[in-house]
Amino acid sequence: MMTTKPNYIVDLHSHTTRSDGADTPQEFICNAAALGMKVIVITDHDILPPDRIEVNGVMVDPVLYAKKKGMKLLPGIEFSCETLVEDVHIVVLGCDYTNPRILEINEQIVKSKIYSYQKLLDVLADNGIDISWEEVLNYNDIPRNPEDVQKKVIFNLMAEKGYTKTWSEAKLLIRNNPVFSVKREKPDPVEIIQIAHESGGIAILAHPYLIDETVMTRDGSMTREEYIDKLIDAGLDGIEACYTYDKTTYNGPFTKEEIIARVRAAYTDRVKIISGGSDYHADYKKTDKNVRTIGECGVTLEYFNSNDYLRNL
Repeated sequence: MMTTKPNYIVDLHSHTTRSDGADTPQEFICNAAALGMKVIVITDHDILPPDRIEVNGVMVDPVLYAKKKGMKLLPGIEFSCETLVEDVHIVVLGCDYTNPRILEINEQIVKSKIYSYQKLLDVLADNGIDISWEEVLNYNDIPRNPEDVQKKVIFNLMAEKGYTKTWSEAKLLIRNNPVFSVKREKPDPVEIIQIAHESGGIAILAHPYLIDETVMTRDGSMTREEYIDKLIDAGLDGIEACYTYDKTTYNGPFTKEEIIARVRAAYTDRVKIISGGSDYHADYKKTDKNVRTIGECGVTLEYFNSNDYLRNL
């Protein structure tokens, strides 16, 4: 675990081995505690948050486990949304995760993911990129159920097997080359916002500047700003400003600091929460050198405690 002192002790965007991260939930919590974090989340992709995690062979409540280490842990989900638009992700926090609509949408997502990822592997194989479904299911020697597979595992394997230099290069190759275009059916973000509210939670748009400047949806072409306006009109609670753009696939004209300033200027008065998070995946265990660390991006503890919507989670 990297021991860089965190820039923020509240990080509202992180992943574990339950989706495409490399830390187990226990490792993530322990690593965060070692850095002095105060508020953390587990927002694995398209999967219900764990109500029990394994610690020394015993199943324990992760929220209580984190509390004993001096931290508040918020269970969440990062939903991948919008079939025709890449990187529209809604971070949902504070929900009753036994809500029937959340369970129903989760089941729909699982079926779509398994079908599309297996089809993608077939397309890759037809083009000389040989990755088996078994390799995906057992990536990093961690057995996964098919419903737990994430697309980033495929990107990681492409890099580790030498087809690309990094996972982000693999992501861009698949995203930008029409030959590899295998779309999975993703939920409408407006529906995810509604489901979050119905189950007592909040919905935050993650990394808005990973969304293309102009997008094509089923409603036609629109700018990124117009698309975000649509989500705000639908009740979006928050938007992520402080994010590790310099360590992901963002290739736009603005620096990370400029994006933070632009998001804050445009949306502080339009949404209830200006969020932030590292999108931590424990990249240090993988092929990446330009790794994201816990607390590298986030919000201040003062902001978290002063914001009614965050404080009451």
